[in-house]
Amino acid sequence: MRLLGRLFLVFTATAVCMPAAGAGPAAAAVAPTAVIRADFPDPDVIQVGSTFYAYSTSSGAGRIPVASASSSTGPWTVRGDALPAKPAWAGNGGFWAPDVSRLPDGRYLMYFTGPSTATGRMCIGAATSANPLGPFQPTSGSPLVCNAAEGGDIDPSSFVDTDGKRYLLYKNDGNAVGRPTVLWLQQVGSDGVTFVGGRTELIRNDRLEEAGVIEAPVLVKRPSQYVLFYSAGSYAGNSYFTSYAVSPSLTGPYTKAYRPLMTTATFDGAVQGPGGTDVLGGRVFFHGWVGNARHMYTAELGWADDYPVVRGSRVRYEAERGTLNHAEVRTGAAGASQGAVVAKIDYADSWVDVRVFAPVAGDYTAYVAYAAGYGDAQHLVTVNGGTRFTLSYPDRGWDNWTQVPAQLTLNAGWNTLRFQYQTRWAELDHIEIA
Repeated sequence: MRLLGRLFLVFTATAVCMPAAGAGPAAAAVAPTAVIRADFPDPDVIQVGSTFYAYSTSSGAGRIPVASASSSTGPWTVRGDALPAKPAWAGNGGFWAPDVSRLPDGRYLMYFTGPSTATGRMCIGAATSANPLGPFQPTSGSPLVCNAAEGGDIDPSSFVDTDGKRYLLYKNDGNAVGRPTVLWLQQVGSDGVTFVGGRTELIRNDRLEEAGVIEAPVLVKRPSQYVLFYSAGSYAGNSYFTSYAVSPSLTGPYTKAYRPLMTTATFDGAVQGPGGTDVLGGRVFFHGWVGNARHMYTAELGWADDYPVVRGSRVRYEAERGTLNHAEVRTGAAGASQGAVVAKIDYADSWVDVRVFAPVAGDYTAYVAYAAGYGDAQHLVTVNGGTRFTLSYPDRGWDNWTQVPAQLTLNAGWNTLRFQYQTRWAELDHIEIA
């Protein structure tokens, strides 16, 4: 599996002229919003007219709880059980990770995961309803996908391409039986349940940080590429995270992102174990642990040259990949994030321009990683050629990379931050925006 080039290679759009944005005493970065403060894991969200509907894994609210709201940010009301009757092939137990989409005939199709009495493994089923609130009725007495030899099959989701062809994505639960875990793509007919041809492997669990688990596929088509969102790691704690892979073609090959999209750390602990992610318009929906329950969160989503950026989740930009004037890149920098930093920002005309992306206009926090060893240093920071402020770097020693925060107001889209010499000397490693 090829890995995406470092994040600084991803963001390469041509700069555009923008009005100046501010900096200084702005509010802190905007954290994701918990919109259902109750157990509502693996959320799937759709919009019908002016109403939003969300579906979740089994909880005390039902086999497949359903909630509705007039706005994506709520208030949300849990309305009951969308799947009150279990299918004939399923036993007792939890039903996981539903996906609801609209069929060409106006009905709503639900994919879900349930326990098979025949195999003892989790399998994928389907149900339909004329109403997004349900009740959904199973379409068959047999599961749609049920391969016990590969550990069972879970986490279905639907995707309709721009040519109108419909697809089912899912995971074979290989990690449950010591086998590889793969995310699959299967074309289906307009009814969503008739298979067309064979399935295609998209990605598998091949990264150390995934701890053997990838799951919860969601596919989005952007103008230049397909973006496959997925969750990884153990769902049971704060190491669970959301990442993505991209491909210029539907069937791949897909290249995994160098850094995850959302983790407990990138949210600075505001969300614990962000996963089970769904995408709707300019927002992502996902769950995070609060005590013994997984609440549903939402955050604003932007696209930096067709790569996803989530507001509130740190994105790193390497300073050495910026535009330099009377400064130079130092390689082999011990402890630096990519082993290279910008050095010799030592003269009145020394500066570094770093382009950063904001999903929407508003307040953000920049975390600037630096090292300074000959006393406290300062840079003059300019935002989009307008507002300026002084950023101070306390002396912590050379190659001791430390972050200092700065509150910024950014425009939607690409912004340029200039770091210019002001007093004494500091080297720059990277800038993270949240």
